[in-house]
Parts: sequence; structure tokens; C-alpha cells
Amino acid sequence: MAPRRTRATERDRSRRVLSQNFLADPAAVARIVGAARPDRDDLLLEVGAGQGRLTRALAARCGRLVAYEIDPVAAAELAVTCANLPGVTLRRADFLAATPPAEPFAVVGNIPWSLTAAVVRWCLAADGLRSATLLTQLQYARKRTGHGGRWSRLTVLTWPEYAWRLAGTVSRTAFRPVPGVDAGILRLERRTEPLLPPGDLPAYRRLVEAGFGGVGGSLAASLRRHRPRARVDAALRAVRLDQDALVGEVWPEQWITLHRLLR
Repeated sequence: MAPRRTRATERDRSRRVLSQNFLADPAAVARIVGAARPDRDDLLLEVGAGQGRLTRALAARCGRLVAYEIDPVAAAELAVTCANLPGVTLRRADFLAATPPAEPFAVVGNIPWSLTAAVVRWCLAADGLRSATLLTQLQYARKRTGHGGRWSRLTVLTWPEYAWRLAGTVSRTAFRPVPGVDAGILRLERRTEPLLPPGDLPAYRRLVEAGFGGVGGSLAASLRRHRPRARVDAALRAVRLDQDALVGEVWPEQWITLHRLLR
């Protein structure tokens, strides 16, 4: 007997285009809210509010919540939920096109995974951002937080101003439809005091770009193209790095010390 063919509905196709995997597990919702740590004085922006499971839990803990949902079908369901939630404003719009609030705010969301990099860029560019708690693919969250002993360029570049950490994991079975991989709760927090003076940040970033932009992956080889060999070698010894250490293996804290030694 030939296998039965199933025809994708318009809703199924929309979910695929918008990378929609809705949270269906109350325990996972509670885990995200716990990582976000909202309080009554907070203004929260929720990305990809979907059907409102996370929206309801956040609204019970924060002062004001602006929920963004671009999918008209999900937004219609979300409007019913928001009607009974004082302090919640629904925006049927693209979060990435939104102007950040002028006042301090936080971002929380089970974001479309295909838009993860764009959402993170939006958050980092917003002057008023206090924190972002984002449900992403686990591999992405691990990459940005140094798990596996490797650090990404973006994390190192922003480390003086932002702390990145993996705040938990969520099984793929917590979503509907079920995705192919597990999720990670990525927590991004703006530091109350940067680890470097603001005037040092451009030079720090140039150093990091030089290190990641070299040939062959060796940090020593990359930095020697821009600094005297003797100074580079002395700085590497000071931060306990081997001459053949790969760029991605260098801790953000070591980068900050290297900047201080080589500036």
C-alpha cells in the first residue's frame, strides 16, 4: 500500500515561513520567566508572542508588556488573550522594524529561530536595553556563551558592556510543532559598569577584530601583523596563552587583559 500523502495547510506553510514553534509546556514557560526575572517596575518587549502562553506568565510579573506578533492568525488569538491582561499592549507588527523605547526596557521571547541573529543585533543596538532573555536553538546559545571552550567574535566584542550566559535548556518536546533540535535560554545583560572605560572600547574592538581577522586561526600570528612580535609574545605569556592558541579559545577576560597590555 502506498504511503498516505498529507497536504500542508496554509497554516502549516505559514508556520514554516515564520519559523514558528509554539511553547506548549508550562514548565518551560516558567523556566523562561524565571530566567528573565521581571518585576513590577519593568517595561518588557516580547518578541514573537504567538498564542500568548509566555505573554500571560510575563504579564503577571511585570509592570508593562508590549507583545509583538507579525503573524495575523496568531495575532488574532493573542488579541483575545491580551484583552484580559491589563498592562499588555499588542503590536501586530514586525519587532525588527520597531523603534526601541527611550526608557530602560528588557526583551523576552520565544523568537523565530531563523531571525535569531537579527533579533540579537537589534537588542545590542538599543541604547535602553537592560537585558534580553531569548529562547534560541541550543547550538546558538552555546556558541554565544563559550560552551565547549570556544568563544564567538560577537561575544568577545561586546563582553566589556554585556554579559552572555546560558540560563537553561528546553527540550524540543516542549514545542508544537516539535522542532528538530533542543532550545537554549540565552541571557544577555547590560553591565551596570562596563569592564573598560568608554574611551577604550574602540581600541578594544579593533584588537578583537584584528585577532579574529587573521590567517590560520592562531591568535599570536594574527596579532603580530599589527603589533611588535616581542610585545605580543610577552602579553600572551602574561595571560597564560600558548603561542599556538586558537582565537576562539581565548576567554573574554583574557582579551580585556591583552588590550590593557597592548594598547
